[in-house]
Amino acid sequence: MAIATVNPATGETLKTFDALNAGEIEDRLVRADQAFQEHRGTTFAHRKELLLRAAELLDADQDGIARTMTTEMGKPLVQARAEAAKCAKTMRWYAEHAEALLADEHPDPDDVQDSGAVRAVVRYRPLGTVLAVMPWNFPLWQVVRFAAPALMAGNTGLLKHSSNVPQTALYIEELFRRAGYPEGCFQTLLIGSGAVEEVLRDPRVAAATLTGSEPAGRSVAATAGDEIKKTVLELGGSDPFVVLPSADLDKAVRVGVTARVQNNGQSCIAAKRFIVHQDVYDAFAERFTARMAALTIGDPMNEGTDVGPLSSEQGRSDLEELVDDAVHQGATALCGGRRPPGRRAGWFYEPTVLAGITPGMRIHHEEAFGPVATLYRVADLDEAVQVANDTPFGLSSNAWTRDPAEQQRLARDLQAGGVFFNGMTASHPGLPFGGAKRSGYGRELSGHGIREFCNMTTLWYGPEE
Repeated sequence: MAIATVNPATGETLKTFDALNAGEIEDRLVRADQAFQEHRGTTFAHRKELLLRAAELLDADQDGIARTMTTEMGKPLVQARAEAAKCAKTMRWYAEHAEALLADEHPDPDDVQDSGAVRAVVRYRPLGTVLAVMPWNFPLWQVVRFAAPALMAGNTGLLKHSSNVPQTALYIEELFRRAGYPEGCFQTLLIGSGAVEEVLRDPRVAAATLTGSEPAGRSVAATAGDEIKKTVLELGGSDPFVVLPSADLDKAVRVGVTARVQNNGQSCIAAKRFIVHQDVYDAFAERFTARMAALTIGDPMNEGTDVGPLSSEQGRSDLEELVDDAVHQGATALCGGRRPPGRRAGWFYEPTVLAGITPGMRIHHEEAFGPVATLYRVADLDEAVQVANDTPFGLSSNAWTRDPAEQQRLARDLQAGGVFFNGMTASHPGLPFGGAKRSGYGRELSGHGIREFCNMTTLWYGPEE
């Protein structure tokens, strides 16, 4: 795959980049290792100052980087601006909280005295250089939610970004450099996926984090496992959106549409499978379909656009195959199910609602990465849980009920990294984020996320006499 900016709204190639050669990769590995030796010894106060400066610069750059993201991967400009703002917020959150999150822990001396210690300390120390393999769908956010905690912990970073967002990737490196980080502290590697294994195997790389597809996660995990290196993986999702009779139906419909088509439907944590109790199914399906059909498709630079193009021609083809397979096997397209008529340029696809899904259809088990929702009618809570868990993924989930007993049951039984009641799944710097099953392992964000790339060191002190 070429490293290039290709406008998905027009299909036009705007700028291409040469991949780094072996010598250039080596130079960056040397700089990353040298920077780690310096950065690891800095104080939290110094790191805080740097990260706050990066947040200030990002705020000032918000419109420009938003336009770059929209140009490269097609998200509506309004959403791109919000992504940049969220990244600055997360930088500030880690700048303010990292020292407390990584503070030394002091076990009770009475608990450890039988080991011969007079006291013990648990200390969090940085691992080294972390390789991040990141996707195009949230090209700024996915990087910042790794970089902010990693840098505050004293690590350095190497970014292998998706090949279709090279200008965003280069901007992030330049942002940290402008903020005053040491040369080599955070670097972008313009390389193809075939070069990742060699970089990951290099002894100067201590760990890796990947957000992306299941095959990509398997590949990185296998290499890292062979090298005995820590990894955090956030992979695909096919999140359930369970609606039960006590739900506020109008709100569930309104939020459900947003949850399905945010980022043009290209989000791992987007609601994808709408599992609705039979008592409210007809009303939900009618209102939900009407709102999906009324969305405005168009130029993502236009402030009034709800849904822009998919990021690539291949992405649209993959989505079409899933929809066509379902319809061929008996599913009904309540709206959409095709490319917008009359539009010749760009990789657009109509917001689509499919009903009558059965387990034999590919879309029942595979992730639909685009503005396509599937509807399921269920008889009761037991069936809702069964359908929700009938997926290889387990990233997040949504549950709409005001019944405390139903909430307790869903919190216990939904197989996912998160259960969001009466609201849309979202990531927040103060809350751990990650999945179960084939959605990956490890956690990002919160204290759990910053500790993923730390060496939790036990310091044992015996009697001095």
